[in-house]
Amino acid sequence: MPQSSSTKKHVQEPPDVTGPNPKSQRTKMVKSSDDSDKKFVQNTGKKLKELEVGVPIVYGNIAFWLGKKASEFQSHKWTVYVRGATNEDLSVVVKRVVFQLHSSFNNPTRVVDGPPFELSECGWGEFEIVITLHFHTDVCDKPLHLYHHLKLYPEDESGPLSTKKPVVVESYDEIVLAEPSEAFFARVQNHPAVSVPRLPPGLNLPPPVPIEDVDRRKRSDSKDHPLSQWFTNFSEADELLKLTAARQQVQGHIARLRRQLSLIEGQHQQLKPADDL
Repeated sequence: MPQSSSTKKHVQEPPDVTGPNPKSQRTKMVKSSDDSDKKFVQNTGKKLKELEVGVPIVYGNIAFWLGKKASEFQSHKWTVYVRGATNEDLSVVVKRVVFQLHSSFNNPTRVVDGPPFELSECGWGEFEIVITLHFHTDVCDKPLHLYHHLKLYPEDESGPLSTKKPVVVESYDEIVLAEPSEAFFARVQNHPAVSVPRLPPGLNLPPPVPIEDVDRRKRSDSKDHPLSQWFTNFSEADELLKLTAARQQVQGHIARLRRQLSLIEGQHQQLKPADDL
């Protein structure tokens, strides 16, 4: 008989787990302006002022219950990952990803140097994973830290566990790279993983230069990922619709509060003694 999530899920550092609905955000990355920035400009060309390059990403985990093969300390097989919003190869921007696991794991700091940027393990507990993205030198010199709560059990804790339907928890983010270099812009302007604006009229870019330290043999087509059938479908239009719906909900709530306040003020005026009027 399968054990319910309430008996095992909170032993390994209980997290404040978010719901199954994917969250979205927008993270702006700006290169530092110290001496290394001068070297960056020398190597990659001048910066494109007032331009921004967007890189939509999704990070999260998929967890499969092992069923009859489950043991006390290995109840699930799970994979944590960072991917393109529609499964594009992120190695055009991301050089490596570091996953920081719970301290109970052997070698809890895991480094993935090429796509797909993911890590698979077996375990029984939920905990927070720090996912650190390191970018190529012509992209950004600062790493980006993401925080994801590994989730193994479905929200409905009273329901039975299933070996066929995994638990999937994903978050959408758009990395915004401000003032990209000419070299970086030229290299990614036609890449499906990157959203680039139109260039100002008359601006000519240098020929694209391949990124450094990339072993082509490590490349993989994430469109054919074996877990892609479980991935959440994200799009910029969907995110805009969600933001618009949330804004309308907030505006409606404000309007109701204003009506209630107006009604209370009217009642207060009616209750004032004649001498106060």
